[in-house]
Amino acid sequence: MLTTWRRYVQRHPKGTEAVFLMLLFAAAGPASQVASDSYGELDWFPGYLTAAVACLALLWRHRYPRTVVAVTAVCASAAGGVGYLITPLLLAPVMVALYQLAVRASRTTTQGYCAGVIALIVVTAVLSDKYGHPWALKTMGPVFWLVVPALTGAMVKTRRAYLEAVRARAEHAERTREEEARNRVAAERVRIARELHDVVAHHLALANAQAGTAAHLVRNRPEQAAQILDDLAGTTSSALRELKATVGLLRRHDDPAAPLEPSPGLARLPELVAAFGTAGLDVEVTVEGEARRLSPGVDLTAFRIVQEALTNVAKHAGVDRAQVRLAYRSNLVTITVRNDAGPTVPPPGPSASGGGFGVMGMHERAQSVGGTLRTHRRPEGGFTVVAELPVNA
Repeated sequence: MLTTWRRYVQRHPKGTEAVFLMLLFAAAGPASQVASDSYGELDWFPGYLTAAVACLALLWRHRYPRTVVAVTAVCASAAGGVGYLITPLLLAPVMVALYQLAVRASRTTTQGYCAGVIALIVVTAVLSDKYGHPWALKTMGPVFWLVVPALTGAMVKTRRAYLEAVRARAEHAERTREEEARNRVAAERVRIARELHDVVAHHLALANAQAGTAAHLVRNRPEQAAQILDDLAGTTSSALRELKATVGLLRRHDDPAAPLEPSPGLARLPELVAAFGTAGLDVEVTVEGEARRLSPGVDLTAFRIVQEALTNVAKHAGVDRAQVRLAYRSNLVTITVRNDAGPTVPPPGPSASGGGFGVMGMHERAQSVGGTLRTHRRPEGGFTVVAELPVNA
């Protein structure tokens, strides 16, 4: 029922306004005369005229609320001055004007106008009383009926401001949520791109080294060439498996074809060392301290850093030996990869030959789990990569 009435009001604003003003005129004019006639006969003309002027003034209450309050207050005071009782019926146009002023104006303005109207009406009620009404009726009554609309308008204004603030916060939260979702998607794309870089760069470097070694040995040592070719097949197979597992991250969670193979970690370090051994790079691994179980993200990061550092040694250093040292502390694991001699690996950033970002990728990986990574050239020749990672990211 209430919803239907609101829809009707929204569809017929002019008709609703006309009915509303007619009701106010009936209250301030005829109804006030009937209420006053019980104490003595009054001429109807002054009351009807002041009620009509006050109701017409209300047509401009939205644009000029201060002026309308003054006009309606003067009309009510004039009606009271000629003998009309100052009742809520007579004060109805003033109450509407005060409510509109409280909704649109500041609190200070509303308080000032409300105090002025109360003073005018109370003085009129006291001076024009011919029937000996009680003092409380002539003062407290008008004060109450004039303060109520001002307070109601102030409450409505506060409520509207609160709802507007809630709506603004909701819109801001929605925009922030969308931006956060875009940032997470971008971060996930970067992570997957980094995984693809590590997988492709490592395995292609190994495959290239194994193929070159096999081509060199195929004429003089065919049995060793056959072994290296077998290892080459294993390298390419491992590359395909890791590529499938990485690209599988782009699948939906309910895709039955999604890979179930876990991400690589330091547990696969012997397999990684053996793969580099077949490519002609002898890797020595030392462990200091008691090996601890790393969180999955740190474990993957540690493996990828070792993998990328050894790949850089195999591709750029021109040596056949490298050292990997794992040092475990209470809440930290330090990974050191170095080669003792030969040309140094390219510094972070695009290389002159191919625009690789291997060292930069290692820095980003370490930072993503709360760790650090340092790279430097050794004075006696070679290059060192040192990564410090928390046991639990």
